[in-house]
Amino acid sequence: MPYTYRHTSLWYGMTVRSYAKINLGLRLLRKRPDGFHDLETAFHRIELFDEIDFRRSRGTLTLTTDRGDLPIDSSNLCMRAAELMQSRARAGAGVAMTLRKGIPVGAGLGGGSSDAATVLMVLRDLWSVPLRDEELTEMALSLGSDIPYFLHSGSAVATGRGERLEPIALVLPYWIVIVVPWLSVSTAWAYQNVRLQSRTPGSSLKAVLTNPSPDEKRLFAQLTNDFEPLVFEAYPAIREVKQHLLKLGARFALMSGSGSAVFALFADEQMARQAVGTFTTDRYTVSLTKPGFMPPVPHIVRN
Repeated sequence: MPYTYRHTSLWYGMTVRSYAKINLGLRLLRKRPDGFHDLETAFHRIELFDEIDFRRSRGTLTLTTDRGDLPIDSSNLCMRAAELMQSRARAGAGVAMTLRKGIPVGAGLGGGSSDAATVLMVLRDLWSVPLRDEELTEMALSLGSDIPYFLHSGSAVATGRGERLEPIALVLPYWIVIVVPWLSVSTAWAYQNVRLQSRTPGSSLKAVLTNPSPDEKRLFAQLTNDFEPLVFEAYPAIREVKQHLLKLGARFALMSGSGSAVFALFADEQMARQAVGTFTTDRYTVSLTKPGFMPPVPHIVRN
């Protein structure tokens, strides 16, 4: 892991940011006997985050949120991550957590997974749990396929069911506009109903992203999301967001994960900011990520 926080006896609390991701392409390759899908995707961080406060609490785990519709028991990934780490810690380990959501729920941006990874990293160090990085990754995987990605900084290509990660050096020279309509898409529903696309053998996503073609259109043509046909049919508003972003001058636009977020790549900052301004905040959550953005993991705001 690139960062480790070691607390002292004077530790009373800290605030940590958990950043979201987008999927730069998502290919579903086959259905597996265990019910999961083998896939190929690329994860990339964006400048949209949740914040979690951690405060001293002896022997008990508590979670509060700023959202009345979010669970605060073991059905919340933050609590499940805390309980899992507590099971490996010394007696008396406890913490009070406060979650403030900035990442929309059910948007395909990995907010819950990012939060769970943050909880695992912070509590391992806070409670001095003797876990190797490989063991921490196994714990993360037991909670969700994409959670191991959020234990690291930077971008990565993911294969298998999303758990096999290969970091890639990727600096996008674009302004990224992320638009999330105020509706959520069930990931379980999407996987249960998606139709696998027939495709001819071609370049892997890793090859596409690390050896990009000088022809921008050819490069972007290889970045597809196999969930788009299903989700666009069920939720036309998401398709309309993508179409509108392209009309506003985006070089490329794609739905992230199983939706409902759509991201667009703009070469020009002014055009990107103008695009952000066209989406009213009462119907959408909109954010902007500058070129080259790469936050540290975990990202401690204050302690």
